[in-house]
Amino acid sequence: MNGTIRQALDWVDHRTGIETAINNFMAERIPASAGWRHVFGSVALFLFLIQIFTGILLAFNYAPQPGAAYYSLQYIVEQLTAGRLIRGLHHWGSSMMVVIVVLHMVQVGLWGAYKKPRETTWMVGVFLLLLVLGFGLTGYLLPWDNRAYWSTVVTIQISGLAPGLGEAMMRVLGSTDGSVGVATFSRFYSLHVLVLPAITAMLVVLHLHLVRKHGIAPEPEDTHRPTARFYPRQAFKDTVAVFTAFVILFVLAVAVDVPLERLADPTDSTYVPRPEWYFLFLFQTLKFFEGSMEVVGAIVLPTLAIIGLLLVPFIDRSEMKRIGQRIMAFAVVGLVAVGWMGLTVGAIFTTPASQQASDSDGGVVAWNRLTPVELAGQAFYRREKCGNCHNLVDGDPKMGPTLATVSDRKAANWMIEHFKNPSAVVPGSPMPALQISDAELNSLSAYLLSVTPENAVALEQVPNFAMQGAMVYQLNMCGNCHKVNGVGQTIGPPLNGVGERRTKQWLVDHFRNPQSLVPTSTMPPYDFPPNEMEAIVSYLQALPASGT
Repeated sequence: MNGTIRQALDWVDHRTGIETAINNFMAERIPASAGWRHVFGSVALFLFLIQIFTGILLAFNYAPQPGAAYYSLQYIVEQLTAGRLIRGLHHWGSSMMVVIVVLHMVQVGLWGAYKKPRETTWMVGVFLLLLVLGFGLTGYLLPWDNRAYWSTVVTIQISGLAPGLGEAMMRVLGSTDGSVGVATFSRFYSLHVLVLPAITAMLVVLHLHLVRKHGIAPEPEDTHRPTARFYPRQAFKDTVAVFTAFVILFVLAVAVDVPLERLADPTDSTYVPRPEWYFLFLFQTLKFFEGSMEVVGAIVLPTLAIIGLLLVPFIDRSEMKRIGQRIMAFAVVGLVAVGWMGLTVGAIFTTPASQQASDSDGGVVAWNRLTPVELAGQAFYRREKCGNCHNLVDGDPKMGPTLATVSDRKAANWMIEHFKNPSAVVPGSPMPALQISDAELNSLSAYLLSVTPENAVALEQVPNFAMQGAMVYQLNMCGNCHKVNGVGQTIGPPLNGVGERRTKQWLVDHFRNPQSLVPTSTMPPYDFPPNEMEAIVSYLQALPASGT
């Protein structure tokens, strides 16, 4: 039996060379001084493989388009088996990759392992660090929540500051005016899942080849000591380090929720974006440069830092020294570390309290449990600029009463007459007449009767697409047949959770020709204009699975 297995292995090795390659790898000669400080490269490679594996698993259920991306991620986290764990491994794995790659470069820098003939190995490592940061930058948009959207807006605006190249870079990223849209999302997604992995894989192979070609940099005293084999001593240390990294990553994925804020709202101009923790230092640096000097903090300084890293092997051309004698290297690394930590801590402590609170807000948000009447009424309220004279709950004193706390609640017919001719109902009223349809007047009055201190906060957070979708829903009297969040009739099926049962395209096709998909349906066709169709379908897909 053993002879048969041996023959099979010999056949495979003769055709592929796999066994010989593994044996050569394990038998590689390494300096006697090699030890725990050399494990970071193996850990970084392991984390990269974890990112690829978890990224593929996420892609099986992820919808790569704005809006749908958010709901697919909600589905992954809340309903898919081990979905929360997979997302946690991918999210925290990206942060760990940044940490490990930086530690690897610090170790190489402190020991001077970038010196001749390893200059190219170091330069490839710098590009790999930039690629790791690029993964974080492009992946940040993909959840399509408010944090992702507005942080990407800032990223695009910063790229537009590049002298002579800003406009071209913005076009490459799919934006001409600094905003984020479908083209931007598609290009960030393509970069994240297609372009960057391919380039990274090629550079990892090149990096490993260069490490094998030139070997691990020995310390000066190693010239008088015999070399050792990679296996078993160093292989054991690499394995322990990889296992430890995986345990830390697994605990983070299980114990710490990855934040998911409310759906991206391009109209929420009050949102204060914050990047991932490893970009906070750059965010804080920009505060020191304003106006025409902003390009210095956003483009010039980062570019000089990258060029400086690439030129390190050519700046420091001295002979190898013992680690205890590399005072200048320790001083430079220490200075950079103190600067980075100071800027990062400064950015954290200057984060607005409201933003910190919203970071912990995940999953289902309050607004999608409101009724269509409330949402549509909020749309009319904003469109007619009622907030110029009224507060919902809190705010600076205004001419009109605070609507959620007013003690004298008028009937709907009184409000409708007031909207049509304010001065006739309330003599001397400065309010202009509302030039809107009776259906819109009914919805606005019903909304004002439903406003309470409890739901007013949620109403102020409603994204634009939800209000527009609820307007279409109300104006076409969909509630005469369907129930949403406990309100409406039961002639047709309830619509809560329809986004989990039907795809976006199915809903579009059903609106346009219900009988083609449900032959027994009595619903008339609704061929809405594209903007209205997009709004009502997105609104329906945002409804929670259980209505109140």
